[in-house]
Amino acid sequence: MKKLKMLIVEDEFLSRNLLASLVSEYGSHDLAVDGPEAVKAALFAYDSRKPYDLIFLDIMLPLKDGQDVLREIRAYEELRGLARSDCAKVIMTTALSDARNVMEAFRSQCDAYIPKPYSKAKLDEEVRGLGFPDQ
Repeated sequence: MKKLKMLIVEDEFLSRNLLASLVSEYGSHDLAVDGPEAVKAALFAYDSRKPYDLIFLDIMLPLKDGQDVLREIRAYEELRGLARSDCAKVIMTTALSDARNVMEAFRSQCDAYIPKPYSKAKLDEEVRGLGFPDQ
C-alpha cells in the first residue's frame, strides 16, 4: 500500500486536528492554516520534486480563500506542463455546500467535494474513488 503525501489546509484548530487524525493512516501530512501558506507549500513541494498526492482544502480561509488557492495550484501545474493525471488530487472539505461554491470548485478542477461535517467513511470513500487503493 502506497503511503500518501498530503497537505491539510484548514484554519480552524479543531477541524484541522480532526481531519489530520481521520486521514493519518493514509500517510504523512503537512498543515497550512491560510491561503498563502497553502499555495507556498504546494508550489514548494512541486519545486522540490516531492509533490503532494492529495490536498484537503477548506474554502473559508484567511487572506486567500480556498477557491483562489485551487486556481493558483492548477495554474502552476499547467505552467509546469503536468498531465492532469500527474497533478495533486484536491478534495474540498468545507462547510459551504451551496451550488455556487460546489460548481466553482469543480470548474477550477477540484477532484472531490466533501461538505462538513464529514465522516471517516466518507473520506475513505472519496479517497478510494480518486484511485488511491487500500485507503
